[in-house]
Amino acid sequence: MRVRPVSGLSVNVDAHGRLDVIPEPAAPARRVRCGPVGTAMWLALRQCDGDVAAAARMLASLWDTEPANARADLDIWVDELRDAGLVRTEL
Repeated sequence: MRVRPVSGLSVNVDAHGRLDVIPEPAAPARRVRCGPVGTAMWLALRQCDGDVAAAARMLASLWDTEPANARADLDIWVDELRDAGLVRTEL
C-alpha cells in the first residue's frame, strides 16, 4: 500500500519538529499539526515514496522497536490523515 498527499497542501516543520499540514482554502480537508513523532512518520513516508511497509521498517530501525509496533502506529496515523482529507491510498 502506498500513501500519497493530496494536491494543494502546504507542509511546514518548525524548529521544534512540529509538522503542520495545511490544505489550500477551498480544499475539503482540515489542517493537521503533529509533534515530532508525526513529523518522523511523514518524513519516512515521503522518503519511502509512500510505501507504508518500508516506512514502518525505517521507523522501527530508527526507534529500536518491533516493526509490527511501528507499522501499527503508522497505520493509525495514516488513517487520521486520510480522515482529515490530506492523503489518499494507492493499492
